Parts: sequence; C-alpha cells; structure tokens
Amino acid sequence: MRILAYLGVVVLTLAVVAPTGRADDFTPEEGFVSLFNGKDLTGWFYKGSKEKLDGKTRTADGRIVVEKGTIVMQEKDDNGKGGIRELTTLKPFAKSFHLKLEFMASLKSDSGVYVRGPQLQVRDFIRRNEQKHLKKFIDDGWNTLDIIVRDNQVIAVVGGKLLGPKDKLTVSLEKGEATAMLNGKTIDAKAVQFKHGTVAECLCNGEPLEVMLTIPAKGGIGLQAETGKFAFRRVRVKELE
Repeated sequence: MRILAYLGVVVLTLAVVAPTGRADDFTPEEGFVSLFNGKDLTGWFYKGSKEKLDGKTRTADGRIVVEKGTIVMQEKDDNGKGGIRELTTLKPFAKSFHLKLEFMASLKSDSGVYVRGPQLQVRDFIRRNEQKHLKKFIDDGWNTLDIIVRDNQVIAVVGGKLLGPKDKLTVSLEKGEATAMLNGKTIDAKAVQFKHGTVAECLCNGEPLEVMLTIPAKGGIGLQAETGKFAFRRVRVKELE
C-alpha cells in the first residue's frame, strides 16, 4: 500500500509538470520552407513591441501563445485587453511567393493574414454569414489557406474574379463606349479591371476567397489577433521564380 501511494504521488507530480503539448511534426512540401517551427515564436516579431521572441512560447502580454504545435491568438491578453495585434515575420519577401497555412476559427471569430502589409480577412466565415460560397469550410476545424503572390503581372479581373489562362476576354471601344465579352458572353464593361503590378490570389480549401490587387513590392507576412480565439499552424512559404 505504501508503494502504491508513493507511485500515485509521482504520477500526479508528472502530470503537473508535463508540457501541455508537443511540437507539430509536419514536414512541408518540396520547395516550401516553414515560417513557424511548431515549438516557439522564433523568426517572428510582435508589432509595437521591442521584445525578442526567439525561443519564446508566448508574447510578454500573453496575447499570443504557442500551444500543441500551433500559434494561438487569445481573445484577451493577461490584463484583459483585446483589440488588434499583429505577429509578423522578421524576414521580408520581395519575390513572388506561395504561402500556405492552416487556421482554426472559434465561433464568429475574426482574424487576418497580412500580405506585405495589406490584410486578407480570415474569419469564422460561415457562422458569421460571410463567404457563403465556401462549401468546404469546416466549423471548429482546420482550414487550408493558399495565398499566391505574383509580381510584375498584367491581369484582368471581372466582378472581383481573377481570370485564368482558359478565359477569353475581349474589350472594345467605339465612339467612347466600351463593350466587353467574356468566354463568348456579353458582360458589363464596368466590371472589368486591368492591373499591372503585384497581385495575390487567395484560396480557402482550394475554393476562391479573394484577389488582392494592392500588394506592395516588398514586406513581411503577418498573422492577426482581433476578435475571439484563433489558431494558425503549418505556416510555410515557397518563393517563386
């Protein structure tokens, strides 16, 4: 009986001091490099703070923590303060790149991913009654986000949709009036946009989410804490030629 009691104390003690989770053992696809090592915040900085995050598993205010291989944006910091905060890569990106990550949104939460500065809204879309075309979105589960940033592009966007290589668009101007046809059908010429510069095509679980048209030539990648609890994992990037 004494031995059993002693073992019970040991087990209890181990349960108290054991780590809450282990690092994610995910291996990026060929050509991709992890921006988050699954263990701590090395390689990132907390915007508005001078603290060094290398080797740390939380920001000083407790708003952002690393738990079980994920970056968790808490709803409030240790002092009960919310608002918008940003975790950003130390490395800036000046080449075209493909960013991949996974996110999990709590009920009606609101977050975002910063692409060289501008923000892509990333939220609990369906339960907020937004982006209802996302048929593959998983409530309270992991969703995949792809952001493909291409520099020095001439692109056409019709009604907010980026045209692909199989689309055929013709625009003509006669006596000051523009007409347009897309894939053999007449469309409103006012819905057509042309742009030269950097654009980002954003997908959620492989479905179109947004086309960002105001991307600077250089900048970091950021993760936002705003409303509710939000988690990110498997953040990786591949620089494109």
